[in-house]
This record gives sequence, C-alpha cells and structure tokens, in this order.
Amino acid sequence: MTLILALDFGGTKLAAALVNLGSRKWLRYERRLSPVNADASTDLEIMRSLIYSLLEDAKPAAIGVSFGGPVDASTGTVRLSHHVAGWENIPLKGLLEKEFGVSVGVDNDANIAALGEHRFGAGQGYDSLFYITVSTGVGGGWILNGKPWRGAGGMAGEIGHIVVDPAGPVCLCGKRGCVERLASGPYMAQNVREILELEPQRRGGLRDGEILRGLVGDNLTLLTGQLVSEAAAAGDDLAKEVLHKAAWALGVGIGNVANLMNPQRFVLGGGVTKAGEDFWRVVRQVARETALPEVDFEIVPAVLGDDAPLWGGVAIASMTIPNL
Repeated sequence: MTLILALDFGGTKLAAALVNLGSRKWLRYERRLSPVNADASTDLEIMRSLIYSLLEDAKPAAIGVSFGGPVDASTGTVRLSHHVAGWENIPLKGLLEKEFGVSVGVDNDANIAALGEHRFGAGQGYDSLFYITVSTGVGGGWILNGKPWRGAGGMAGEIGHIVVDPAGPVCLCGKRGCVERLASGPYMAQNVREILELEPQRRGGLRDGEILRGLVGDNLTLLTGQLVSEAAAAGDDLAKEVLHKAAWALGVGIGNVANLMNPQRFVLGGGVTKAGEDFWRVVRQVARETALPEVDFEIVPAVLGDDAPLWGGVAIASMTIPNL
C-alpha cells in the first residue's frame, strides 16, 4: 500500500489527512482551527502535532500540501499569507522533506483544489478546466491538457482581479470593479452594509433590507456573504440586488475567460455553491451572453467541498512519486 499524507494550511483552519493511494476514503483525518493571533511558527507547530498524531509509526510515500496564499510551486516556497503573519518566503517543501524524508509537493489552494476536482471530483474525464473558488476572495486554478498550468510566475488564474466594472467600487488590490470586489462574500456583505447605512430611510417593504436586518438583529457588522444569500432566498430585494450584481460580475469574468482560453468546464467551489438556483442561473446566462456563440463550455458546481485542498494534496503528492 502507498500511503499519502495531505495537508491544508487554510486561512483560519489547519487540516491533515492520510489515505491509501487509489482509495477514496480517508484512513485518518484531523482538523484544527488556527489561533486568532497565529503566526507561521504556531501554524507549523500545530500542523506537526496533527501529522504525528495521524502517522503514528507509519511513513508516507509522499506529502502534498495546499497553502492559502501565493506559492512558488517550482521550489515549494510560500511567498506570503494574507491571513497569517510570518509566512514570507518560508521554504515549506524543504522543511517537510528534511523532517520526514519523503518527496513533497506544495502549491496554492486554488491550484491544488483545481487538481483535486480534476482527479477526484467534477473535472474527472476532462482535459481542460478552470476551477474558481468564491468565498473570502475569488481565485482560480487551471488544468490544461490534463496538467496544472500556473503561468510564468505562478500567478495564472487570478480571475478575481479581472475588471468587469471600471466605474465600480475600489478593491483591496487598488483597482475598481474587480470580480472579487463584487462577488466575494465579505465584499457582498460590505456592499449591503454601505447601502443600508447610506440610505437608512429605505423603508416600506422587503427592498430596504428588513430580512437582512432581522438576521443580524440590526447589528450590520454581523453581516456575511452567506447571510446575504439567505436573505435573498427569503425574498429580501436588497440582498437579491447585491447577489445579482455578484452573479453578473462572475458571469462576465467567466465569459471573458471562455473566449480567451476555451476550457471545457468551469468548476465553481467555495460558498458560491450554496448561493441558490437564481445565482447559478444568472452566472450561466451572463457568461453565455458574454462569450462568443461558438465557444462551448459548461459551468458546474465543485463536488469535493471543504476537502478539495486535501484531495488536491493527494494528487500533487502522487505526482512527486517516481515511476507512478
């Protein structure tokens, strides 16, 4: 049996799992939340304890790692984390190889999730796909000709920072009207919050956000993208308006990518998969309207859920084993 160890360094969670290569069932699985004031050292220590707890006396054939931030996949070096301090230029592949004496593959979470969905999920049987995750941010990962495509500097797939509304609100990246600025969960919540704060007089029905206000007890700081989706499903017109704009932005981005690269499938993961049928209908319709009529593609939900980075870890680990 060939044991594979998969690790997921997420923004707020750390997870590790052990599997026999060829199996679709974890032998052992551990998950822990990252402490509020965590840094790279604390995250590494927590992950080490998870690993030793999983392995007991076993030794894996290879280790695959998903990291929530920019990674130089050719060297396995983490460039930085947007969520946890101290990860600047950490040679994660080298550290793990030195400690465990096996080959290690490391990549960012979007690329790894794309690989997971391609090998084990909604992308099985397809040579080309673009995986998009819509949650705290909007990221993407490519599979072309059955292999990951990272671009010259490892930055391919940044659909979140395609500009779809040049007159739109300013994104953290400094540009206006990025897909991420309109479609990510925190920004959807912010957009609703700003409208309700700027227009407190919006009264007289569901349009003013009554359902939204009710969900958070009038404490607008508690708003999240998920609550916006729930309020929209319950009939809140303001939530529906913001969610529609998010779906529109994502659809425009997908349609443009379809024209440029012509993948067979777009696989959508993250919180977006729970946004409701209306959201999916708008995404598909706008993407279809944006792309040329001759460009064929499908837009489907990811199927691996929160385990996509771990299954991608299994896939990238198996790619490091010689003669496999």
